[in-house]
Amino acid sequence: MAWSENMDTLLANQAGLDAFRTFLKSEFSEENVEFWLACEDFKKTESAEKIASKARMIYSEFIVADAPKEINIDFSTRDIISRNIAEPTVRCFDEAQKLVYSLMAKDSFPRFLKSEIYRKLVNSQQVGTHKKWLPFL
Repeated sequence: MAWSENMDTLLANQAGLDAFRTFLKSEFSEENVEFWLACEDFKKTESAEKIASKARMIYSEFIVADAPKEINIDFSTRDIISRNIAEPTVRCFDEAQKLVYSLMAKDSFPRFLKSEIYRKLVNSQQVGTHKKWLPFL
């Protein structure tokens, strides 16, 4: 599975992303990948009104203290976002997104590759590719 090579490949592959999300949910840290995906979607936003409303949604869901899916970022990054949220740009979450990506790449991704979820997925893929067609069975 090519997506097991690195985080970028994993995040670009739907099956890999789904398996990774399942793993993160089992570790109670799915907010990281959800935030990363929300930021990727946010960066594609063109309308100024939609930028403002999406920024507020991301801020309230992931950034503000005690947010429902609060991500683990340093005070300085959180403070900068808090000050800039009044006039957001499509880049206002870039630093936080880099921090979350780095955390996933250095911490969650290696654990995912050692997880039972990953092993089961690899085994199911191998079984699927090694099946032979036997019309008489």
